[in-house]
Amino acid sequence: MPIDITMPALSPTMETGTLSKWLVKVGDTVKSGDVLAEIETDKATMEVESIDEGVVLELLTAEGTDGVPVGQVIMRLGGEGEAAAPAPAKAPEAKAPVEPEAKAPTPGADAKSVVSPRPSPEGEGETAPSPSGEGPRDGAAGPGVGSAPAVTPPPTASAADRVNASPLARRLAQAQNIDLAAVKGSGPNGRIVKADLEGAPVAKSKGNVDAAFLRRAVDTPTAAAPKPEAAPSQPSAHAPAAKPAALPPPEGVPAEAIKLSNMRKTIARRLTESKQTVPHFYLTVDVRLDALLKLRGELNKSLEASGVKLSVNDLVIKAVGLALTQVPDANVQFAGDTLYKFGRADISVAVAIPGGLITPIIRDAANKRLSVIAAEMKDLAARAKDGKLLPDEYNGGTASISNLGMFGIKQFDAVINPPQGLILAVGAGEKRPYVVDDALAIATVMSATGSFDHRAIDGAVGAQFMAALKALIEAPMGMLA
Repeated sequence: MPIDITMPALSPTMETGTLSKWLVKVGDTVKSGDVLAEIETDKATMEVESIDEGVVLELLTAEGTDGVPVGQVIMRLGGEGEAAAPAPAKAPEAKAPVEPEAKAPTPGADAKSVVSPRPSPEGEGETAPSPSGEGPRDGAAGPGVGSAPAVTPPPTASAADRVNASPLARRLAQAQNIDLAAVKGSGPNGRIVKADLEGAPVAKSKGNVDAAFLRRAVDTPTAAAPKPEAAPSQPSAHAPAAKPAALPPPEGVPAEAIKLSNMRKTIARRLTESKQTVPHFYLTVDVRLDALLKLRGELNKSLEASGVKLSVNDLVIKAVGLALTQVPDANVQFAGDTLYKFGRADISVAVAIPGGLITPIIRDAANKRLSVIAAEMKDLAARAKDGKLLPDEYNGGTASISNLGMFGIKQFDAVINPPQGLILAVGAGEKRPYVVDDALAIATVMSATGSFDHRAIDGAVGAQFMAALKALIEAPMGMLA
């Protein structure tokens, strides 16, 4: 019997992926552990291994296809002697992102295996919480996993049945009384997708719309038909913010249209959500670095033989971990009716990579030696830039650090990375007038700003954390105890 291979969930925040490249072809014999394809997720491009054995019967998704929902069948394996289908052609360039849709069962295939995607060893296709407690908000399995079955409109003799349109677009057009024949499609081969219906003219009334179908279309999770109730006079506090309309560039200004990567889309979505839903407050302290720089120089001299070189950022990671241990009420995460207080400080460190950023994690930073933190951070940063991090190396974390000091940035406010409760923005160390032992002197001073989630952390707790951090950095020998 054929075995369906589905688009795996390679990270808790992954909802769709891009099938970058097939590494097998129709007719190949696949064994457990063989690499099948390269998948671009919201974090990196990763290789996907097979957990099943068999002969490749069909490659159901073409190379370069974007927006493939987690759980959608992308290839099919079978036993020896089963007929193989030809490989799909390379995906055409689409003028606009195609709305993800649930894939219909192929005739002759096991229908149940198509509806229920096959999980991989690490739980792909499931909504599993990350080590930081990330829930369904960022780890939803996406369309095709546990979603309601597609609703097919009642057959009619209208010209709309002959229009090239997606099933979702047909349902919404039927519910909103839109004439598909008058809509220009932006999908592959002129196919009409959901986005094309925005602003489309409403057709003249052709009688009452089938009430049962309209009710199903409205209740279906993938549908976006307007509800018949009148809009309230004031927006609900719990209603999601409306998606802003995409505006064209200024007329006459040369511009290049660059398609967003999955990583860029995820950054845009998550940080917009953070600023809209998380009540940020900010606390800034000036920290004297002279003692820390002196200790760093002495430690690097003693570590020359081992090839380890400590950076200021390595010492800041250690200090943040210890400060969270000293002020455990700051090492928390808001989760609706629950507040998670962590017993370990796992520090996510923002690393700039081509096309965006990623946050590899130094786990249990408070209890690791500085040389271990330096070696781990060097390895994680290098593999992050090469796109070779494993999901468990960047998923989770209880707090974050973003350091722009190497660019000469004096001070900035960072956006909290949900569901974490705080992020520390680290500026450059510079010579400034500073009061030392009740006398004005020139000292090396760094500004650090903490961004806190006020739902989980009060101002006094945030101030205690910043004070503990300042004390550790200004008297760094305590980090070696």
